[in-house]
Amino acid sequence: MSFESLNLHETLVRAVTTAGYTAPTEVQTLAIPPALAGSDLMVSSNTGSGKTASFVLPALMRVLASRALPRPPRGTVTGPRILVLTPTRELAMQVAKAAMDYGRFVPHLSVCTVVGGVPYGLQLKQLRGPLDILIATPGRLIDHLESGKAVLGNVEMLVLDEADRMLDMGFIDPIHHIAKATPKARQTVMYSATFGGHVGRLAEELLRAPQRIEVSSQTEAHADIEQRLHWADDFQHKNALLDHILTERSVDQALVFTSTQRDADWLADRLGEMGHSVAALHGGMPQGRRNRVLQGLRSKHLRVLVATDVAARGIDVPTISHVINFGLPMKEEDYVHRIGRTGRAGRSGLAVTLAERRDSGMIHRIQRYTTQRIAPTTIVGLEPKRVEPKPAPRPAPGQGAAFARPGAKPFGPRPGGRPAFKPAGKTFSKSGPRPAR
Repeated sequence: MSFESLNLHETLVRAVTTAGYTAPTEVQTLAIPPALAGSDLMVSSNTGSGKTASFVLPALMRVLASRALPRPPRGTVTGPRILVLTPTRELAMQVAKAAMDYGRFVPHLSVCTVVGGVPYGLQLKQLRGPLDILIATPGRLIDHLESGKAVLGNVEMLVLDEADRMLDMGFIDPIHHIAKATPKARQTVMYSATFGGHVGRLAEELLRAPQRIEVSSQTEAHADIEQRLHWADDFQHKNALLDHILTERSVDQALVFTSTQRDADWLADRLGEMGHSVAALHGGMPQGRRNRVLQGLRSKHLRVLVATDVAARGIDVPTISHVINFGLPMKEEDYVHRIGRTGRAGRSGLAVTLAERRDSGMIHRIQRYTTQRIAPTTIVGLEPKRVEPKPAPRPAPGQGAAFARPGAKPFGPRPGGRPAFKPAGKTFSKSGPRPAR
């Protein structure tokens, strides 16, 4: 199948081709036709499956159709035709980039992001001007909506991207509030890893006769990603494993996950002192600095990014060859999202998990959730001295796990009485010699 066969406008087909894509992915093939027909959709699709284009391209088709309509009088604030809600700033920025890339040949296309960490003045200026597509996080959009600065009365298409994550972050009331401010006749498209529980109830309330589209499962996901598990005796051993992995020539760019903002700052600082081109990325950083870090990653000025789960949502950098779980995720599904940051755009990737014995419960839950066993691996000279924890029973196909949290924090007391954390001193570390193997 080709993009032409999806009945997309030739300007969009040309833009997609210019971006380097020759054929639609499965989720694009399944979701774009009913989206173009105006149907409400409930879509489950894995990270890296091309889901962003599956709603951005139909949205741009609506924008192109609007170009034939009379223009409103100068100075009239009409608000956006397309509204996309995302859980994080990074994901909002990714969607905005996709809209600009695929809409590069759309005349006078206007795309605006409304997210936290950005001055209100700039956002207010964008909201008052001509606007086709608005991409926002619920919290900041509510601020503008309650102040009367955001006009949503002309929204034709509402997209909820990663709806499950938004609800986990406590955005259910803001989403309801925002939806009520849009026309009842709008088209609503919802993307979520699962549609059970509160996500399913939200879908029932907001969507009308939706089509259900499900592309692959956790078991089928990440066929291009090799998964490895290294057991560490203690925190020092885990650091040594990380240091060795980062010296391997196969590492193009690495994304290292920690469990807290403080952990990310500390680890980025330590790796920078060792000579790595590294930066931290987390929700406690100003948006301008976060943008600079992401740009450094995309331009390959950074070889290592140390990030938390929230900050890493929406990172789409095809050159990330390694994902390393230095701190384990709080939820099993976050593991799937983490490792999906590599193995993108047809490339292969490696996902490495560094676990201490206290992490064995979470490892077990991850394996049950994905219905896949992560094979333990050792590095010559860095083998664990302790006996490997008893392996979890082979998970039964389709067996899910409760969303339990691990019992211990990822960073325990430092041996030898070292200070727990050093203050983060820099965003981009100077390049230097890599540590010897």
